[in-house]
Amino acid sequence: MLKHFFTNSIGILCSRVLGFIRDLMTANALGASIWSDIFFVAFKLPNLFRRLFGEGAFSQAFMPNLVKVSQKGLFCAEILIKLSLAMLGLSLIVMLFAPLVTKALAFGFSPETIALAVPLVRINFWYLLAIFIVTLLSSMLQYKNHFATTAFSTALLNISMIIALLLAMNLDQKTAALYLSWGVVIGGLLQVLSHIIALKKVNLLRLLTLGIAKFAKGKRAKAKGFWQNFGHGIMGSSANQLSDFISTFIASFLATGAISYLYYANRIFQLPLALFAIALSTAIFPKIAKAIKSNNNQIALNLFKKSFSLLFFLLLFSTIGGYILAKEIIWLLFQRGEFNTQNTIESAKVLQMYMLGLLPFGLYKLFSLWLYAKMQQKIAAKIAIYSLFINTALCIILFKPLGASGLALAGSISGVFLLVYVIFVFGIRQFLGIILEKINLITIILSAVFAYLLIELKDFIYANL
Repeated sequence: MLKHFFTNSIGILCSRVLGFIRDLMTANALGASIWSDIFFVAFKLPNLFRRLFGEGAFSQAFMPNLVKVSQKGLFCAEILIKLSLAMLGLSLIVMLFAPLVTKALAFGFSPETIALAVPLVRINFWYLLAIFIVTLLSSMLQYKNHFATTAFSTALLNISMIIALLLAMNLDQKTAALYLSWGVVIGGLLQVLSHIIALKKVNLLRLLTLGIAKFAKGKRAKAKGFWQNFGHGIMGSSANQLSDFISTFIASFLATGAISYLYYANRIFQLPLALFAIALSTAIFPKIAKAIKSNNNQIALNLFKKSFSLLFFLLLFSTIGGYILAKEIIWLLFQRGEFNTQNTIESAKVLQMYMLGLLPFGLYKLFSLWLYAKMQQKIAAKIAIYSLFINTALCIILFKPLGASGLALAGSISGVFLLVYVIFVFGIRQFLGIILEKINLITIILSAVFAYLLIELKDFIYANL
């Protein structure tokens, strides 16, 4: 478990470091301006599907079915062909109705701003098809306990976007946003290529091509369970990811820069979430799914307990550090060029509200895997939909008095609801048996000491400046 966790974490860390370099360059080129708002809106839709497929509905439905199906090559080929055609059709619809899609993404934009955003929306959306293919191929690799390619491949997207920004250096903001959009598409193609190479190295490419040949001859795998679980997973993961869309939609009614504040702060929030929660969940999910399929529930539960203790420690300390040092983190990463002091202050407020949700969102990710491994996608979808309604209501209530910070706070509160509900389904008594273990109680005590020392150190440094 630790080996695969560290492989995922190191890969994600490399990707996120490059991502922060990309964001630093983006902030320098676009700041928190109308063009940064436009690009982030255009990138929002394919990014939604990246999270939906890469971290949500697809992988959580695909892995348990891949474990139990006998004709694995045919099963993978059938899913690849059918969903690729669906993604291609969806992309063509977005191309045709891009103005309406853009309006739906940022209803508060003026007609002139929407007209500027439409070309970028059309370009960015082609990333969707590439990232779906990557997700399926990565799930096949994970089944073989190969995590490195997927963990490091996201870096290719960031490298592509960094090169695009370098090419756009000293050009106007409109051109820089256009270059960034093409960088997204090229990065997606590079990710697909890297996974195809990895499949060949672990002797899975031949299995997939044979499956495609069988599918072309009219043969079909027994994938009925997948489609049902995938449908429930879509509902659940869509609800979770739509929360980000709702925040962006409402932020478009706020002053210029609000969408950018949410983006920059969320990027930092996503680092520990991906580095710890997603990396660990990805590493243990195949093992838990296989153990449960073999009726080794105690082995699965012991693995879950160890994962919880590690994740609880990492996320709790990250939450404390991120909240207390929010302003310093934003200043260090982004304040330069077009990104000024006021942008730093506003982004830091948003980051603090996001950090309040780090622990619940991260632990929910872990607990939800238990439901997915037990083929309980319907329950997970129900929880997520309730959370979406809560988030929407809180966004409407909080965005006027608190601005972009209120939108971030609404998301964090909905994350608390997610965690509480999934614990209830998991079993309160079983959860108490985990959280009250000695190692987790020690983590709570150490976190309180860490928070006190960090505040004292921060005050001491500012007092002596």
